[in-house]
Amino acid sequence: MSHARVDYEGDGLTEDRLLATPYAQARLWVDEAVARARVERDVFEPLAMSVATVDAVGLPNVRTVLMRFLDERGPGFVTALSSAKGREIAETGVMAASVTWPAMYRAIRFRGRAVEVDRAEVLAYWHSRPWASRISAWTSQQSEPVASRTELDAAYARRAAEFPDTGSDGDVPVPDFWGGYRVLPDEVEFWAGRRNRLHDRLVFTRVGDGDLGDASAWRVHRRQP
Repeated sequence: MSHARVDYEGDGLTEDRLLATPYAQARLWVDEAVARARVERDVFEPLAMSVATVDAVGLPNVRTVLMRFLDERGPGFVTALSSAKGREIAETGVMAASVTWPAMYRAIRFRGRAVEVDRAEVLAYWHSRPWASRISAWTSQQSEPVASRTELDAAYARRAAEFPDTGSDGDVPVPDFWGGYRVLPDEVEFWAGRRNRLHDRLVFTRVGDGDLGDASAWRVHRRQP
């Protein structure tokens, strides 16, 4: 497969520059990616996050969502709970997630248990969404087949008529089937690209019960590229 080779010119990540907790380091990189998206505009969708799950027969699935939550517990996203990812998470209780910023030669990987986002957080986020996005959540039977784009557009029009835009938070109620998931990591890896493919991979591995902001709950080691 022919492709122009690019040598990564990142600054890397050394142990002396790594922040004390996985939350502090993740928050720093996410905030820097969001800022760069606004200023340099070479980072598209800085909150795009790949989420990997496993189905009932052990086949992996991966898809891209948007990170909508990030705190000391871990990163989270919203979705239809009845979607393929929702069913697979309910079956196994685990998932992995990663965010990648090629223009910055950086990536973060999270692996651990999956839990539903608290309903209060889901409701708060729901009311921050534009009206059209809330209508789309009602429209889509996520992961299920649909005959055509025309059928999907017609379903959207029916929901839009059912829940007209009044400009208020309550004009579109939250569907019972809609919510979110958060990964509670047991491992967080920070990848930083270097020249000659000799990249930096610094990994926080859980050794205690604390959250991502508790330094005593984590041990750091370097992983070969």
